[in-house]
Amino acid sequence: MADAQAVLMGGLAVQEVSVRIGDRDLVRAVTFDVAPGEVLGLAGPNGAGKSTLLRTLYRVRRPTSGQVLLDGHDVWRMPGRWLARRLAAVLQEGGGDFGLSVHDMVAMGRTPHKRAFDGDAPADRAIIAEALERLDVADLAHAPFDRLSGGEKQRVMIARALAQRPEVMVLDEPTNHLDLRHQLDALRLVRGLGITAVIALHDLNLAAAFCDRLCVMDGGAVVALGPPGEVLTPRMLREVYRVEAEVEAHPRTGVPQVTLLTGEDVP
Repeated sequence: MADAQAVLMGGLAVQEVSVRIGDRDLVRAVTFDVAPGEVLGLAGPNGAGKSTLLRTLYRVRRPTSGQVLLDGHDVWRMPGRWLARRLAAVLQEGGGDFGLSVHDMVAMGRTPHKRAFDGDAPADRAIIAEALERLDVADLAHAPFDRLSGGEKQRVMIARALAQRPEVMVLDEPTNHLDLRHQLDALRLVRGLGITAVIALHDLNLAAAFCDRLCVMDGGAVVALGPPGEVLTPRMLREVYRVEAEVEAHPRTGVPQVTLLTGEDVP
């Protein structure tokens, strides 16, 4: 049975999820709960299994074993439309090239909430306009999506997820291609929505600043799970990332800050 916390709207539970392809274990018995409204950061080196695990959440990669529960329901047993109304995914791939304008790409986020062949109602148009504005892409509304830069495409895909009005957002490296300002804007936006979010991030300082807890993976398994101040330690960074680093609380914010030791700085 799902944890009682996971039965609340937007509660997510990953229970003993494993993914095996051929003779390779990409994800190994991963278990964690994400409380409604919590932001969980997924961290780990390349090849740790983060993207594969995320694909099990939004139903692209079926787990070899285990369950993913949303609001207490196994996402792999529910209709696709049910999941699309509740969970939005922002992927690294950039959303594909459908020959659509930016406005039309964002409008696709409303599709799960409409019947087939329905046009956009006034409420849909208002939601789309708000999403375009909040991601700073309103001035690109009529531009072809495939002509955008990588950073602009990323912002459009986040806007599409926002227009979906989900209970849960799953984001795989959402700050890829974004400049510093838009990295902060995107993460502030997700944080400020008050919805459940699972975000894979390579930048540990951003993860510490915007996530309630961090889940660190290595070799397909969870090796650390907890608040950033407990998870981000020199020992973990040495063992998982194979780097030497110092971790100190920022004097103004109290957020853990990772400083890599390079060259002559390495003890």
